[in-house]
Amino acid sequence: MKSLEAEGQALAKGPLQIQFLENTPINGYGFTSFQDKLNEIDLYPLKPTGIEIFQINLGKMCNQVCKHCHVDAGPDRKEIMTRETMDACLNAIEESGAHTVDLTGGAPEMNPDFRYLVEKLSGLGKKIIVRCNLTIIVANPRFHDLPDFFKKHKVEVVSSLPYFTAVKTDSQRGEGVFEKSIHALKKLNAVGYGMEQSGLILNLVYNPSGAFLPPNERDLKLQFQKKLRDKYGIYFNELFTITNLPISRFLDYLVKSDNYEAYMEKLIERFNPTAAHNVMCRNTISVGWDGFLYDCDFNQMLDLKLDIPDPHLNNFRRETFNIRNIVTNNHCFGCTAGAGSSCGGAISG
Repeated sequence: MKSLEAEGQALAKGPLQIQFLENTPINGYGFTSFQDKLNEIDLYPLKPTGIEIFQINLGKMCNQVCKHCHVDAGPDRKEIMTRETMDACLNAIEESGAHTVDLTGGAPEMNPDFRYLVEKLSGLGKKIIVRCNLTIIVANPRFHDLPDFFKKHKVEVVSSLPYFTAVKTDSQRGEGVFEKSIHALKKLNAVGYGMEQSGLILNLVYNPSGAFLPPNERDLKLQFQKKLRDKYGIYFNELFTITNLPISRFLDYLVKSDNYEAYMEKLIERFNPTAAHNVMCRNTISVGWDGFLYDCDFNQMLDLKLDIPDPHLNNFRRETFNIRNIVTNNHCFGCTAGAGSSCGGAISG
């Protein structure tokens, strides 16, 4: 069996490392900024509504190299959260009063102290979400028991599955990923995940494979449920549709394919005030692997830290976070286009 590193490296492609700019021109002209749009609906500066969710990036190491990944994660990434930083997270979570902790990566399970953190959070009685890429469960024997570990701590599992066919899934995430994902989903179903009345939540995530917005979330969920149930006997709870933001690898793709201008125009034209009022950054804090703090994980990847003095876990003060101005930029149009987009899927119907 290939190592995790070898498996991911086979899919790797060098990113262009294009920097997203606030006033990048479209068709040779400047375009409406996100700040201007917020001003139009009396929402600027964007303010938090409280801290309900702590989203923690445990590191950028991953056994996959997905084309749409905004983290630029892969087997060659060495950034990893230490246990000391995890303990600082636990202290901040208690002070914040957040009820939910959302663990992400990379593949968060590849952090050597992943289980330590889950056990601590479970002891605190927090709702725990793990963003699992599915293939990690079957990629290496040391992860084969993850379904049972998740069940023990009542972890909510959120997993990316670009489509219910191998062709579309593998084109986005790498050859053989669909087959491994199906295998992993069956393992999760076997311990009760996604099954009616089990209380074990298994949600899937859909990201578009190209320069377009996701379809209607409810309609797509019904398609996924029927196809996966009828062909593979797989069950899940919800399907989240997430818009690809024009940063990192997806930005590289947009530029290479000459789709950047048209995509940005589409996001701006579909600006939805209701979605803007309910963007996830208003009730979420994002923590980087090194303990720095951000309004969301997209800002984290652009190194747009919280607009407060010393934005690090070591300086966490709940009262400061609740009065800050949220940092926005034109990539935020991705969260407010159409039905809106968040880590929990569409924002409005």
